[in-house]
Amino acid sequence: MSTFRSRWLAPAADSLMARTLRRGRPAWTELVHVMWSAWVFVTPVFTPSGYDARWWLLTLLSYPLFLALYARVLLAPVATAWRNAIGMVALCLLLLPWYPSGMSYFVFGCVLLLLSRMRASWVEAVVLLLLNMAFLGWAAVLGYPWQAMVWMPVVTLIVGLVVHVERLNEARDAALQLSQGEVRRLAATAERERIGRDLHDLLGHTLSMVAVKSDLAARLVERDPVTARREIEDVAQAARDALGQVRRAVSGIRAAGLAGELASARLLLEADGVAFDYSLDTDMAQAILSPRVETTLALTVREAATNVHRHARATQARATFAIEDGHAVLCIGDDGRGGPLKAGNGLAGMRERVQALGGSLVVDSRAGCRIEVRVPLAQPPSPTEAIGATQGAPASI
Repeated sequence: MSTFRSRWLAPAADSLMARTLRRGRPAWTELVHVMWSAWVFVTPVFTPSGYDARWWLLTLLSYPLFLALYARVLLAPVATAWRNAIGMVALCLLLLPWYPSGMSYFVFGCVLLLLSRMRASWVEAVVLLLLNMAFLGWAAVLGYPWQAMVWMPVVTLIVGLVVHVERLNEARDAALQLSQGEVRRLAATAERERIGRDLHDLLGHTLSMVAVKSDLAARLVERDPVTARREIEDVAQAARDALGQVRRAVSGIRAAGLAGELASARLLLEADGVAFDYSLDTDMAQAILSPRVETTLALTVREAATNVHRHARATQARATFAIEDGHAVLCIGDDGRGGPLKAGNGLAGMRERVQALGGSLVVDSRAGCRIEVRVPLAQPPSPTEAIGATQGAPASI
């Protein structure tokens, strides 16, 4: 029994519920729409018979069946989900002679028929037109008032259009996110190719020269020690130059560009419906940041944008950059839900990078979330740079 229940409630891979879960949205965003079925329980207020015994009996029999059909529209494969929507329509038409509340089942059936994507759009439009004509004809035969007969097709049309536009927007957002992922993949591929070319250009000629001069020095070491010594010194200097070039190249590879992270943050957030803006004061726009400072600020922007995307539920976010008392100051804020923050790896990583440069990081999440980073502009050389400078000094052999 439990196996049957779990199989029945498990969403199919191409179902509406599975699609919702893949987009990172919780399941209740699809289930919450069932609250509109409250009209089943409100309709008797407007009927002469009211909440009589027949209404209670038909409600107890039909409403659980309606909920089961609703669940199957969400969980069934797209190829068969439309049958459950048609089932709701049939349930309404079957109960219409005795049960006016069943008109809500008709609205749900028509709307969910649009969501289930039975066939091409024009086919769905024709089917909806025929269903509404059948409802109007059957209601007229049963003597329903004209207000109810006119109200039903209008509600079906309006709700159907709203749902259709919502699904078009979701499809557009999904395509945008897919495009964003493809752009990142292509950018990573291009960067790997550039790194390969740079390292080949940097080391190919130098290593060839080192090999030639080393062979020459080996042959001259006994015949002409002075020339051999000079060749060895040239090899040592070439190796030091190559080492410095590689370190500079690696530093450039590791450095995250601030402009690129701002563009990525805007693309990420606006695809999620969050308006993102940023501004630089005049001093910041004219400042030349060291690679270490720029990388720290860029990674802070990246982590903050990721947190807004995943947790904030914000509608707006803004980043500002300024120079104050010899410090680069970055402030990022949003109008999200705020509340206590858990110090996860992202926040801990931001704090460690900032403190490593002698800066400070302040997080205020009482109203939305605001992150302020202050980093000194004047930075001492990193340990790698200091070692490189020391090894670059002339050596005696």
